[in-house]
This record gives sequence, structure tokens and C-alpha cells, in this order.
Amino acid sequence: MRLLYVDIDTIRADHLGCYGYRRNTSPAIDAIAREAIRFESVYASDTPCGPSRSALISGRFGIHNGVVGHGGTGADPFLEGAARGFQSRGAATSWARRMRSIGMHTATISTFGERHSAYHWDAGFNEVINLGTMGFETADQVAPLALDWLARNGARDNWFLHVHLWDPHTPYRTPDSYGEPFANDPAPDWITEEIRAHHWTMPGPHSAQEMVGFKPGEHGVSERFTRQPQQVTSMAEIRRMFDGYDVGIRYADDHIGRFMNKLAEIRVLDETAVMISGDHGETLGELGIYCDHHTADECVTHLPMVLKWPGLDGGRVDHGLHYQIDVAATVLQLLGARVPSNWDGAGFADALRKGVEAGREYLVVSQGAWTAQRAVRFGDYICIRTYHDGYHGLPEIMLFDLKRDPHETRDLGREQPELATRALAKLEDWYGRQMMRSTTGIDPLWTVLREGGPWHVRGHLKEYLERLRETGRGDWADRIAADHADDLRF
Repeated sequence: MRLLYVDIDTIRADHLGCYGYRRNTSPAIDAIAREAIRFESVYASDTPCGPSRSALISGRFGIHNGVVGHGGTGADPFLEGAARGFQSRGAATSWARRMRSIGMHTATISTFGERHSAYHWDAGFNEVINLGTMGFETADQVAPLALDWLARNGARDNWFLHVHLWDPHTPYRTPDSYGEPFANDPAPDWITEEIRAHHWTMPGPHSAQEMVGFKPGEHGVSERFTRQPQQVTSMAEIRRMFDGYDVGIRYADDHIGRFMNKLAEIRVLDETAVMISGDHGETLGELGIYCDHHTADECVTHLPMVLKWPGLDGGRVDHGLHYQIDVAATVLQLLGARVPSNWDGAGFADALRKGVEAGREYLVVSQGAWTAQRAVRFGDYICIRTYHDGYHGLPEIMLFDLKRDPHETRDLGREQPELATRALAKLEDWYGRQMMRSTTGIDPLWTVLREGGPWHVRGHLKEYLERLRETGRGDWADRIAADHADDLRF
């Protein structure tokens, strides 16, 4: 079997044509989806980048593998201690290693491992191809490596190639020479002037007044990345944001089309399984957050998942609730590999073969890099429990009806307290079961809190309180200072 996994960083399902988006962002992906199984409800168990791919490669939730954030103790896998053998169990049971166990040659083309010092991602790959550009590359830099690999190896049998494209990730970096393919298309209209003006008064990194961090111009973004807006000063900047993000998707999609053409050229297209997904989504105004991925909410944790598999009927939609690691386990089953007993991912290959749906009753998803949150996704709802709000002023409990309110504009937590209570009971049950299975007895999200909060906001509070007061948000400064007095020690 041949398997190509195109991993598009920061990809929202609802910005792809095959998921109903009105802009033509994804013609190549849409063409694949027409012959594939398109999963409607796949979620990353842990977000953002580091926790998500750590879960994928290990098949385990962050609460079990240890990776829930981007810095501090929670950015590294748990040590296995005295029981560790000559090779770690984590390496022996990784997704790629399990493919190697059945004779597949495995390769990854990605800068992720170096960018996040997440070298556990490499476990099980025969080849690790790293551009050394730390995640700031564009698809035109990645594609030649992938096309060359396919030209040299694609006609062989039994390979897995992971190709990582960063183009939709903030800061939006598609080359200016690509033009403006959506110049004549309307932008999403859910953000009105009234919403924009309200967001202007809200606090937090990547808020309307600080779209690239804690203040405009951070990291040299304005000079280096001309598609990336700095502040939501007008509806024109809202459009610029949507255009910058959508152009990144279209640019990645163009190169996916090149990969498909190469498979056809070497005459293996029909015999090659193709998986299209990503690590997390992007917040484009939801909860007053712009151009990043700070929360355990719908737009950050919901992933597109398209799987074209020789021998499985395509052109259908699976509506079951799944973690991405459930799909990873299913891929192992379809390949004939054993799913390791320490995995949290549960495969459903038999259901796919029979053409029936199988999914979980509910999911629990987490965020530990910008905020500290866990959320329960069930039915039409998501209920978010916030332990550290990342200075966004978020309530402790939020509840959203995603069918009626996909952009989370109306918090139902106070209107439907019984539903929120039922969701929190699911979270408590999940937590107890996961800690019973834990090999360490440690919840790494609590470690994040003990070490001073989510790494991306740690140490920024004192300076940011001054900025809030300087920009007319003194009431927010007082409230955040009171809520996070302990953070001022870090």
C-alpha cells in the first residue's frame, strides 16, 4: 500500500469548498473529496501545533503523553522512568513505527520537529527531510522536495509519505506575486461592523487591537508579511484577514494538485491512499481572537479529514464524532497493522468497510499553549471550561449551539445551565477515566498552571496591563490584574 498524507497547518474545515465554503479555495482537495470519504466531525484531541502532532504520532491524548503546550514541562513527553528500555515505548508504538512494523518505508517532509524541538515526531520515520526554515516556508519550497521524493520512490510499493504545508498559518505569507484570487469574491459576512467595534474594546493577545501578539508590529510581521493585518481598524482589515488566510489555503491546494498529477504521471494514482487533514484550525474573529489558535473551541479543534482509500467506496460523508487519533488508528487497521494497547485512538475500519457510521458519544478536547481549557463536544454543542483565559477575559464556563451559531457569538452558559452541567459531568467522567489510565498520575495541564500559565502568555502580563490602560481598556486591565495576580510573579 502507498499512503500520502498532506498535513496542512492551521486548516479550517469550513474554509474548504468540500465543506461548503463559498470561495473557491480548494479545487484540488475538493476533487479528491469527490472520490473519498469526507469526515464531517473529526477533532484534534489537543491543540495547537505541538500537542496536536504529539497526539497524532503517539496515538495518545496529551493527558497521557505529557504534551499539552509549547513551553515549560508541558511541551515535552513524559519521561518513562526506570521502566524505559533500550528504546522507549513511545518510539516503539508511534504511528510511523507501527507502519514500519508491516514493512512500509516511512518519510516526513516537515520543519515541525525543529520548530518545536518536538523530535519525538521523528520516531519511526526512515527519512526526516527538514528544510531548516522553522515553519516559515511556503508550499513552493516544500513541493520540489515532495515531487522529487515521489519521482524516486512513488512507483515502489509499501510507503508512507507525510508532507507538511504551513501556508495558512499566521503570519499569512503567500508570495505577493500570487496575486489576489478572491478580489472579486465577498468575504464571510458574519463579522459585522457592530461585532468589529465590540471586539475593538476586548483584551488579549491576537485581539482586535493586537492581531499579531501583544502589540502591533511584533516579530517584524508588518515588514515581512504584507498579507497579515495588524489591527482590526475597519471592515477593510477584516476582509484583508480573510483574504490572507484563504489565499494561503488556495496556494497550498495548488501544490496538492501538483502532487496528484505526479502520482498520475508515475501511474500509481489509483493505487495510492491519500489523506488530507491538519493539526488545528484558526480563529478568525471568534471569541474576539484574530489570526491565531488560542482556544479549545470549534474553530480551533475541528479538522477537515478527507481519506481516499483503494477498495473503500468514496464519494460519501461520515458524520460520526471522531478524534484525529481515531482516524490514525483506523489507518493502521486498514493497512493490517496492530493498534498498540497504550493508544487512546480507537479504530473503526470495520465500519468503514461496511459503509456504516461509528463514532463516539462525545469528545473532550484541550488547549494548553495560549489558554488552559478543556471542552466537551457533544450533539450540536460545545461546552468550554476555562482554567486560564490567556488574558482574553473569557468566562469560566461557555456553551455554544454550533448548529445555530457556528461562530460562537452567543454564550448560552447562563441561559441553559442544566445543559452546561451535563456537559461538565461528561468532562469529569472523562477526566477520571483518563487519570485511571495514566502511567504518571500527573495531569500536564495542571503543570502548565503551576509553572505560571500557558507559555505564550507567561511573563507578558505587567507590560500588557500598561498597554490596555494606554489604549482605553483600563477596566479590563483592572479585572485581568485582579484575576491573575499570581501571574505577575512570573
